[in-house]
Amino acid sequence: MTNDELIAKVAEATGQKKIDIQKAMDVMIETITQTVKTNGKVNITGLGIFKLKDKKARVGRNPKTGETVQVPARKAPKFLPSKNFKEIVN
Repeated sequence: MTNDELIAKVAEATGQKKIDIQKAMDVMIETITQTVKTNGKVNITGLGIFKLKDKKARVGRNPKTGETVQVPARKAPKFLPSKNFKEIVN
């Protein structure tokens, strides 16, 4: 499902205009992104938790040359699905 298809479904289900749903989704995505970026966590009941995870430094390998390279430590976004979401999907 694309973003446009999702917006159309939500607009149809709520009776709201597509432009209003688009604005709400943009604000929601921006809020989640900014919260996670500042080491926060966003818990959406029934869906899951968005958070930032620390990744340790490691030794990697260049697939082209086979040469080993040092991959520095970094932070990466992580999504943990809720128990309800997992049950629906399985």
